[in-house]
Amino acid sequence: MRTVLALSVAITVLFSSVFSTSSQAASQVNKAEINKKQAVELAKKVEDGKTLKITVLNDIYTVRILKSDGHVVDVHVNKKTGEVKKD
Repeated sequence: MRTVLALSVAITVLFSSVFSTSSQAASQVNKAEINKKQAVELAKKVEDGKTLKITVLNDIYTVRILKSDGHVVDVHVNKKTGEVKKD
């Protein structure tokens, strides 16, 4: 009985440390900011075209894209979250 109890405690400790380590790694990945190149890649997933200009204001990249039909579109990418919004 003691062996079964000791084994179940050991397994519980092992799994809790594994999940704790993976959640710490995930939170460190989320803390990394998006760079300009990544912002352009994210913006082009939403709007295809030629990148004209990238500006930075606070935590937002604005990627200006010239579409094939001649329209210019601004796509906003949050530096911290990677969230993409179109104008």
